[in-house]
Amino acid sequence: MRSFRVDTSRLAMHVYESGHQDGIPVVLLHGNLSTGRFYEHLADDAPARYRLIAPDMRGFGETERVPIDATRGLRDWADDTHALLEALGISAAPHLVGWSTGGAAIAHYAMEHPVASLTFIDPVSPYGFGGVKLDGTPHFEDYAGSGGGTGNPEFTARLAASDASDVGDTAPRNVLNTSYWRVGHKESPEREDMLVAEILKSATGDDGYPGDTSTSGNWPGVAPGTRGILNALSPKYCNWSGIVDIDLKPPILWTHGAQDIVVADGSPWEMGTLGSLGAVPGWPGADAFAPQPMVQQIRAVLSEYETRGGSVEMTIYEESGHFPPLDARERWSEQFFAFLESA
Repeated sequence: MRSFRVDTSRLAMHVYESGHQDGIPVVLLHGNLSTGRFYEHLADDAPARYRLIAPDMRGFGETERVPIDATRGLRDWADDTHALLEALGISAAPHLVGWSTGGAAIAHYAMEHPVASLTFIDPVSPYGFGGVKLDGTPHFEDYAGSGGGTGNPEFTARLAASDASDVGDTAPRNVLNTSYWRVGHKESPEREDMLVAEILKSATGDDGYPGDTSTSGNWPGVAPGTRGILNALSPKYCNWSGIVDIDLKPPILWTHGAQDIVVADGSPWEMGTLGSLGAVPGWPGADAFAPQPMVQQIRAVLSEYETRGGSVEMTIYEESGHFPPLDARERWSEQFFAFLESA
């Protein structure tokens, strides 16, 4: 992939790209705590007719540092993507790929603009991350248990300090190896170093990771703020379940790692699960704050999309973690590019 910066109407974006500039546009949005470079390996697998475009999204990588307005959910990312395509002179409906956080962004894009297809890779739940029941209603009216206050302060400090060591569970390098793919998968030392360096480019603080917070009288004592990425992921602001109402429904591919611990039913990154495990004191019990059934929520919304006339291809990768394009590279690439051909 080649890389360059693009001045858009919203911000200056750093972009990775491969393929001919007249190729069919395929835009790949990364997840939280990553960059467009996480898709770099796909350039080797892509048919020549596709133009892969993988930007560093707002708050990450080498894209211009501008605040994330959490009250818009991931619509900042959706609007930034549209501005990028305009700046690149691309008018054709793109194929959109969204991993984790990026999944919410591509859904919102598709609610506003024509797209050729949508590929969700272990996307954040249609009802955001943390503090909600199966149907998306919050456990508490203030959405306590989600947002910036749920970030691990030690991890955040090490991220801000550009700590590339492998000492301790909260080292970004160890988070990468225990959370981004299945246990036992290893990238080459050189590639691991590169991916760690990309994670360390994340903006930190109130306008980045984790974002600001507010106090709550409800367990666990924190509620969403209005700035930064974890608040943008809070169910208070993040909700892409309205995708079922799109009139002209693009075909959807959803792939999900069965060993994903980030977006999962009972994710150990989510407060309901942490409380049930005793890791966060004072948990009020499953009746008041059950772990979020994230995969069930994704399946329910995409099944409704299908019921309303949309085409959905769903595949669970039993031996994969949070990012099947890496820990099941050959199988995932084959399925993905076959899906694009069919779309």
